[in-house]
This record gives sequence, C-alpha cells and structure tokens, in this order.
Amino acid sequence: MKKYGVIMAGGGGTRFWPLSRRERPKQLLNLSGNEIMVNETIDRITASVGEGNVFIVTNETQAQLMKIETEGRMDPKCILAEPAARNTAACIGYAAMEIVKKYEDGIMCILPSDHFVKNQKEFTNIINAAIETAQETDMLVTVGIRPTFPSTGYGYICTDQGSAKAIGTTGKEYFAVKEFVEKPDEETAKEYLASGNYAWNSGMFIWKASTILKKFEELLPDIYACLAQIGDAMGTEKEQEVIQKIYPEIPKISIDYGIMERSKDVVMLEGDFGWNDIGSLDMLGIMKEEDENGNILYGEQVNIDTKNCILYGKDKLIATIGVEDLIVIQEKDAILICDKSRTQDVKTVVDMLASQGKEQYL
Repeated sequence: MKKYGVIMAGGGGTRFWPLSRRERPKQLLNLSGNEIMVNETIDRITASVGEGNVFIVTNETQAQLMKIETEGRMDPKCILAEPAARNTAACIGYAAMEIVKKYEDGIMCILPSDHFVKNQKEFTNIINAAIETAQETDMLVTVGIRPTFPSTGYGYICTDQGSAKAIGTTGKEYFAVKEFVEKPDEETAKEYLASGNYAWNSGMFIWKASTILKKFEELLPDIYACLAQIGDAMGTEKEQEVIQKIYPEIPKISIDYGIMERSKDVVMLEGDFGWNDIGSLDMLGIMKEEDENGNILYGEQVNIDTKNCILYGKDKLIATIGVEDLIVIQEKDAILICDKSRTQDVKTVVDMLASQGKEQYL
C-alpha cells in the first residue's frame, strides 16, 4: 500500500510572538539554523514515504507563501488550503478524503509541522514500524515519546505494558492504549514517570486513509457528512467552490477528543529519538547549544553577568547586565521581555494586541 506524509501546518504560532506572525508563522521560521521548520519536517518524513508523497494542510492565507518556501520539495498541488481553521479533525479528514478520492487509499503518516528531532535514523525506524503496524492490523497507530522528566506541559498516553506485540522484522513493539490523559500537575507527572506505563503524546498518527474515514463516519457523523460533500466534488470543476462553501461549516474538534479518546482500537509505539515539541519560546533552548553561562544566544550580543537566558536579536545588538532566567526577543517592530517561567502567557499578549486593534503587530 502506498505511503503518504501529511503535515499539519495551519497554526498561527501565537506563543512564538513576536517571531511568529500571521504572514510568517512559526512553521515558516528557521529556528535551527539549518532550514525552516516545515521543510525539516518534509525531509524527515520523506525518508519513510518517498519523494513526492507529502501533503501539507495549511490556512489559505499561508498557502501561497508555503508554495514558495517549499519549492523543490513539494508538488504545489499537494498543498491543501483550508478556507477556515476548524481544528485537527477537519484537517486530517480533508487530507484523508483527498487521498481516498484521488489516489484510492494509502497509509497516512500525520505530523505537526513544528517538532524537533535529533535522531533522524531512529525516527525513521519508528515511523516505518508504525506504517507496518497500521498496514497489518488496520489499527489507529500513534507514537508516544519515552518521557525523560515529569513534564506538566505535555499530554500523556497510558498503555497496557502486558499487551506488547512485535511487528514484522523491525524488532519494534506496539502496545494497546488504555487512555489519553490531559496535561497533569507536577505530582501526577512524577507518578506517571515512575510507573513506566505512560508516554508523552507526540500528536503523530499513522493509519489507513480509508480506516480513519470510517471512524469519522462512526464517531463524527456531522464532520463526515461535510467531508463527503467535499469528496464528491474532488476532481471536478466545482471542487474549490464546494470547499469554500462547506469547509467553514465543519464543526471544530481535535482528532484527539473526537476520535482517539473514543476508539478502542488504538495502539502506540514508543519513540526515543530526541523529540521536542517547539511550542513556546523557552523551547528555543532545544535548538541551539548553551554558552558557558547557560544562555541561548541568537544575533549580536554583549552579556555581562547574564545567566540562563534566551536572547534573540534580529537586527540590533542586545546588551544585558546582571539578569537571569529571562527571554528577550528583538524583532524589527517589537521587543518581548519575559520571565522564562511565563512563556505560556505570550499568547495573552497576542490576544491583547488583537483586542486593541493593533493588527500591524500581528
């Protein structure tokens, strides 16, 4: 069965403001010093699905820039533009319908566009094993990340460790999923880590396109009805007209709430390949080596008695004296100064700018 990568790249990256903006959100930023994030994701999954077999689902306001930035890696026809943001269930259902209607069927490997992976070889091994699992079992497959500390910022997946089954010749095992758990408090996270039964929820999914559409029909019939109308128009001259009309009507729900948490036939493979979800500015520390004082430095700097800071200069010198545990981001039209423990509140700044009509900063 043919294999496809599906990259979810429609988000606004509001927790990465002021680096991430509407016209150039986080997935179109080069944070590693090598490539923009979405291109790194394309290259990462191409190793498993082959060249020319990757789709990107993005917001239509970003689609043209996405085509420009991914030129040479992507067929522009494989960039699917959403006329409205309707959460991950709609995004994944749209891609599944595209594959079934235009390419008959295939294994979908669904990835967010803003993850960081250190060990490409092991990542490919896990994805290949997950593809084999989905093809042989017809299960919904997810990849959990072996936890290295009691994180309160990630969701968790609880597995039945006694259910382990080896898959093919890969030497990898998959486990039956017992439940998905929301972000816990610190004490609960410590218990999860000690138990050995929990993995971080990576948001990566692997399954047959036809299988997930059956799940939509069973568990999310309202969304499936919209997808079916779009599917009927695919390949006709009315395709875009129908998408523009129907897509904004799709109910908003995540794939986790709508399908994964309600399905009994979900299995997980555990990954240990240097994964991080680059969800907020403090995660810039993952992308670059620290200096001798624990600082992550971008751009021109003069730093005196400065420790454990993330300092990002775009086109101006940043000078610091006697500060610790700060994030300073300098963009051409905005400067953010934030305690490292408050990065989740950056989204509140974006909300305030929007409510005050300061659209030029968004």
